[in-house]
Amino acid sequence: MAGSPIAQFPALATTYMSLPPLSRFRTLILAATILGIVAPATLHATNGMNMEGYGPVATAMGGASLAFDNGTAGLINNPATLGLMEGNARLDLAFGILGPNIKVSSPATAPNIFGVPANQTAKSSANAFFMPAMGYTRRTGNFVYGLGMFGQGGMGCEYDENSWRGLGFGLKNRTEVSVGRLIVPLVYKFSETLQIGATADFMWAGMDLQMAMSGNQFFDLVMPTSQHFGRASGTIVQSFSQILGMMPAGTSVDYAYFNFTNGSMFTGEARAYGYGGKLGVLYTPSKELSFGLTYHTQSKLSDMTTQGNTLSFQLNVPGMGRMPQTLTGDFRIRDFQWPALLGAGFAWKPAPRWLIAADLREIFWQDVMQQFNMSFVASGAASNGSFAGQNLDAVLFQNWKNQTVLQLGAAYEASEQLTLRGGFNTGNNPVPDYYLNCLFPAIVKTHLTAGIGWKFDARSSVDASFTYGFKADPVNGSGSSVSHSQTNLQVMYSHRF
Repeated sequence: MAGSPIAQFPALATTYMSLPPLSRFRTLILAATILGIVAPATLHATNGMNMEGYGPVATAMGGASLAFDNGTAGLINNPATLGLMEGNARLDLAFGILGPNIKVSSPATAPNIFGVPANQTAKSSANAFFMPAMGYTRRTGNFVYGLGMFGQGGMGCEYDENSWRGLGFGLKNRTEVSVGRLIVPLVYKFSETLQIGATADFMWAGMDLQMAMSGNQFFDLVMPTSQHFGRASGTIVQSFSQILGMMPAGTSVDYAYFNFTNGSMFTGEARAYGYGGKLGVLYTPSKELSFGLTYHTQSKLSDMTTQGNTLSFQLNVPGMGRMPQTLTGDFRIRDFQWPALLGAGFAWKPAPRWLIAADLREIFWQDVMQQFNMSFVASGAASNGSFAGQNLDAVLFQNWKNQTVLQLGAAYEASEQLTLRGGFNTGNNPVPDYYLNCLFPAIVKTHLTAGIGWKFDARSSVDASFTYGFKADPVNGSGSSVSHSQTNLQVMYSHRF
């Protein structure tokens, strides 16, 4: 192990701490920026779009984290717990591997809805995502401050163009939705029993979308007498209706295809930036018992925007065959926000080697996930013809509900070096079955979690967690069955100064 990165890290950490304070801060900013560049865009989260846990210590215990020391993951959990840090400073470097398993089956009525065989299954090929994170905190008197970067969560999948989701026309269906945070905390110790913390969060969001709608699905949006799953309007819809009116009887629409993606695992094509924050309280009436309370504000993100992408249609005209039309222009995703969260928890040490923890959280999805609001404006390019400068406004109904999540966990110190952890995480599915879109799965409800911690010495340690999200397979309003299960592995190296 002498040549391994772990063996070499204490020397690197000592070198880092020998730098002047301003140089250390600049180094941390640079490290966080590099992590922001290399971090993959999408986290397939499973408490809605939230992760079931942040940091392997908490994740191994069902995600419970609001009332005990779980390292710099407290930056994204409850900032007040950062005040429990041992020593004068701490640096955590974490890495995660997420493995979603997502499938969608066409409904029994598929030939009438999609024009493809019934009961076909498409499996998402997006089944492995890699996620780094980092955090640094330092104590000065009664204050703790620092810097960290975490992926908040997201959702997404990718279906092959030759699956039934391609509607028989070779249309790839793909989504990536992600939100990340660069977090600056400040914690103050008021007394031996009370600590209060807060964070300022710089946030960013990214999205890729390649979404095929059958003709019937698109008409559901544009026909005022229908609109079961959403609505669409604008001058493009009006022009499209006029074109259909001039076509021979029996003309049908094969598909509408929304397409903006850069194909990168690092950044989404459409991007937004903004801010948020958190407040946390930790009350410790005794060495054996503590209580935590936190509130995370709703985000303030700008609209996601992207330029130079495409919206396509295809008509099937009797006697003339299929007539595709591709428009080039700009997309805007309006008012995509991350929800507020309110959580309370406790941690109890019934015996010297045991820790029991439980959290109850309410995630306010209902305030931010009522609809997916997207607009497209065709550019003035000659290839757009008479559609140049025209617009389409599309809304997909979401109608998510608020989510109550229960997180339970336990830790046992088997020896001075080894800690064993386990837990359970469950919550109601916030996504109504009727409006569930197979491109936006976020439906896993129950997880089992486990993990270990190993101390090399008083300063350095490694923690790891593994979670399994049990399969959920609701049937949506179009009759499609969407199946989603997931694994999550996290590893973290910690160094205390």
